[in-house]
Amino acid sequence: MKKGFILIVLLLINAGFAFSASSLVNTELNEIGINTVTTSVPFLTIAPDSRAGGMGDVGAATSPDANSMHWNPSKYAFIDDQMGVSVSYTPWLRTLVPDISLSYLSGYYKLKKGNVIAASLRYFSLGNIQFTDAAGNATSQFTPNEFAFDMAYAQKLAKRWSAAMTMRYIYSNLTGGTFVSGAATRPGQSVAADLSTFYQNKDIKIGDKKSIFAAGVDISNIGEKISYSGSSADENFIPTNLRIGGSLTIQLDEYNSISFNADANKLLVPTPPIYDTANGGIKYDADGNPVILAGRNPNRSVVSGMFGSFTDAPGGFKEEMQEINYSVGVEYWYEKQFALRMGYFYEYPYQGDVQYFTAGIGLRYNVFTLDFSYLVPNNQTKNPLANTLRFSLSFNIDALKSAKKEDVTPE
Repeated sequence: MKKGFILIVLLLINAGFAFSASSLVNTELNEIGINTVTTSVPFLTIAPDSRAGGMGDVGAATSPDANSMHWNPSKYAFIDDQMGVSVSYTPWLRTLVPDISLSYLSGYYKLKKGNVIAASLRYFSLGNIQFTDAAGNATSQFTPNEFAFDMAYAQKLAKRWSAAMTMRYIYSNLTGGTFVSGAATRPGQSVAADLSTFYQNKDIKIGDKKSIFAAGVDISNIGEKISYSGSSADENFIPTNLRIGGSLTIQLDEYNSISFNADANKLLVPTPPIYDTANGGIKYDADGNPVILAGRNPNRSVVSGMFGSFTDAPGGFKEEMQEINYSVGVEYWYEKQFALRMGYFYEYPYQGDVQYFTAGIGLRYNVFTLDFSYLVPNNQTKNPLANTLRFSLSFNIDALKSAKKEDVTPE
């Protein structure tokens, strides 16, 4: 029963088949100030790795690693190692069901100094779902799933500045072709791109301490809308997102360093407007269009939705600022072998009210790095990752090759 409810919620969020009903809900919620911005395929916004997950989901300007693809691919241009791979696993809604999870595989290869190619695969499984007919009789079983495959190219443009472009293929199969409300469904597919840039300055000092300042900007998921029915009337925006962040790392002494990191995120998609209601339903004009009291019509092109996302909130500039969520995180390293992390994520109450603390540790030993993170909600809002341990395992291929050479070298 719980799985069935979860599937229904995901279908409503992702597919948006009932336009009038969802609009009415938005209207009613606006009366108490709630106006959450939602999109299809929200799995693309989930933090996939445990290092960032231990710092409040911050990563636009943190030091580059194998998981930079999700946060800011242009960081790869400043990575030290020749090649690396990382695998991450995140249980999802573990307190309700045992088999929903996000898996993430990413890696990079340095072509030459300052030029890097990278790829990643993100897979989100919703577990086994039992479908039933209108009478409640079991009809079939299916495992809804979604995945995204990315490829990126990052290049140094100057000593302290880099840029990257990423291409992404998105596939979302939530129904397995099952009829929903009498309508045939199909997997949703889309193609998207990311544009990012990164700045890093290692030549600064805080007092007498060597320090590194970094800043990054990433616009992700710039792509076509997605549909689960093949009809343009059912197309939904994917989560185009603007991420801006900064980082300051201080080398305390030969063995100890600490970094302070912060990100700000905003979805570049239309904000739901406030509709005029009559007799408990949506009021339409003579042309059959819903009458909007505040805000703008959300049925716009992708480009119009991106640029209009800064000015279309029904509550004006104040609401636009409330649509920004914030992440802050601290990372401490001892001798580049042991890390402690903590962070905080904040989303405005009327825009989702997701708030939580995070903590994490990292262990690095020559060839591999193992990261763990843990999330603790800060309010009454249920979080799918509440009290869940996540982990990432990264391999330094250069160190692995060196270790093999040492093993075969005669004494």
